Amino acid sequence: MSASRKGDRRPKRRWTDDEPDSPRLWVSLARCQAIYAKAIAARVQTYGLTVPQFGVLEALYHLGPRSLGELADRLLVTGANVTYVMSRLEARGLAYRDRQTEDRRVIFARLTPEGRDLVSGVFPGHASYVEHLSRHLSDEEQKTLSGLLRKLGMGIQLEDL
Repeated sequence: MSASRKGDRRPKRRWTDDEPDSPRLWVSLARCQAIYAKAIAARVQTYGLTVPQFGVLEALYHLGPRSLGELADRLLVTGANVTYVMSRLEARGLAYRDRQTEDRRVIFARLTPEGRDLVSGVFPGHASYVEHLSRHLSDEEQKTLSGLLRKLGMGIQLEDL
């Protein structure tokens, strides 16, 4: 039963002016991220990929071969997740793993020609879609918000984790 149905007795959350802004910020960030992620996931699905698969392919396309550890750090996922995603991409012939000869513990991910073709074919439209989603903010507002979110994220990462 949805919260808006008659008979739902949960109190509505009302923010007061004397409450700190931080909880409001957290709720706003969480809601916006969930909506944004849902829109991106639906778009990426039209490419026949999951968001993590697209993230790996896009990173390899723009940055070149990367170790699995670097991909995990860049995409903010676990090493096990990158390993699973790479297995799926290898099965589809879009990427492959390359164990380094100098240090056999290091495994690099690389795009296949098919993977490169896929990303180069969908990325311009994907970038346009992301731009479309962001149309509610001016260019200046997007720059400001991006800078503020980066500042918040870096501050949390440096102090609280």
